Amino acid sequence: GDASPCLPHFSDSIALCLTMGASASVADQIATETSKPADASDVSTLEDAKAEIVRLRLALKSAAPEVTGSSAQKKNETVIITGPPAGGKGTQCEVIKELLGVVHLSTGDMLRENIKNETELGKVAANSMNKGELVPDEVIIGIIFDRLKQPDVIARGCLLDGFPRTVGQAEALTNNGCIPTKVIGLLVEDAELVKRVVGRRMDPVTGTIYHVEYKPPPDDEEVKGRLVQRDDDTEETARSRIATYKKNYDAIKSHYAAQLVELDGNRKPSDVSEDIKNLFEA
Repeated sequence: GDASPCLPHFSDSIALCLTMGASASVADQIATETSKPADASDVSTLEDAKAEIVRLRLALKSAAPEVTGSSAQKKNETVIITGPPAGGKGTQCEVIKELLGVVHLSTGDMLRENIKNETELGKVAANSMNKGELVPDEVIIGIIFDRLKQPDVIARGCLLDGFPRTVGQAEALTNNGCIPTKVIGLLVEDAELVKRVVGRRMDPVTGTIYHVEYKPPPDDEEVKGRLVQRDDDTEETARSRIATYKKNYDAIKSHYAAQLVELDGNRKPSDVSEDIKNLFEA
């Protein structure tokens, strides 16, 4: 009973660590401590209580440099980036990851992994994507919510790339307490988007994405010879996906009106990146 008054102070320290963005290892340590009885029923004597306090304080001190150093200056944020197919999200995600130290969650990457492994989810996703349609909400929401529970996301925050794409997905996030600090909307003209999509090529060995005009592959015949075009990188599919995206974007805009910042994505990627840096450094 003597130890319980000390627990709220430790709880405050845990909250501070999480707010400041500790690493996965520190998050695991926090999870271990918070799994113990909140009433300190596992501590029976005053000496045991003092020993426990000393141990906990030492643990917090060992974590302090990590959560009070440079990473602490990067807020533990949830950021959403949205835009049409080939709108430039991937390029700007690298900038945001570097600025904030957040975990990049790409629904496209997760879906392609499931398609590659021919899971049941992958079969549903492939069918929708090949038709230029959105993957059903319940499939995407399930993938995302499982990932949001992982220790690295809890500790560092995340960048949601390609989610939410519908008002149903946005409402699901809000209903589960996931409120973004910023939502970045990239605006790009249709003709430019089609040009970007049709010209994309992928290196199946490295996973690197090139473009026949904007980002040509290296002058290496072996690399050039193995480049492939994804099945859904056709003009017909691109226009279908753009139209589908537009139908949902207004609803997303309305849902996140307070956090939304729209940027002109027709410009050079470096110009868009500069705008994004200014958003977070303001």
